[in-house]
Amino acid sequence: MKKTLIILAVVVVLVLIVGGWIMGFYNAVIQKDQAITAAWAQVENQYQRRFDLIPNLVESVKGVLTQEQKVFGDLAEARTKYAGAQTVSDKVSAASSLESALGRLLVIMENYPQLKSSENVTNLMVQLEGTENRISVERQRFNEVTQSYNTYIKQFPNNTLAGMFGFAAKPYFEAAAGAETAPKVNLNLNQ
Repeated sequence: MKKTLIILAVVVVLVLIVGGWIMGFYNAVIQKDQAITAAWAQVENQYQRRFDLIPNLVESVKGVLTQEQKVFGDLAEARTKYAGAQTVSDKVSAASSLESALGRLLVIMENYPQLKSSENVTNLMVQLEGTENRISVERQRFNEVTQSYNTYIKQFPNNTLAGMFGFAAKPYFEAAAGAETAPKVNLNLNQ
């Protein structure tokens, strides 16, 4: 009888230890997953700030740059694409399209001295530059928390439990293909 109670006590202690470990793992993964969600929300928050600034910048510049309607159309299309995006990958793709069009607009603006002297345009450019810096910081934070999560669920023995609970690796934010190349702008008005 005494031996049976000892065995039962050992089994109960083992079940409690394993159960506590599984519960701790599950809660840690949920916490890390929520950190990724929060980090992505901050990226989107900064994208929204950018999207709010761009129409003001475009309107301030539009009158002078009537021959650059394609850039304005590309900006509007990218904003619409982002608004309709459902997944993180779709949003990253739409944000990259916007960055490309915005880059072309900024290059064009550099070539118009009358725009540089406009206080409105200068103020919007400073705000946009600050927003771009914030976006960069938030993307970095997103990738950091994603790395922490991915590392945690890929380590042994966590990987076995991650598979049992259906936790999978999360994608990192990556720049779109061709983002390393500066946009080319043709300001030859005679074409």
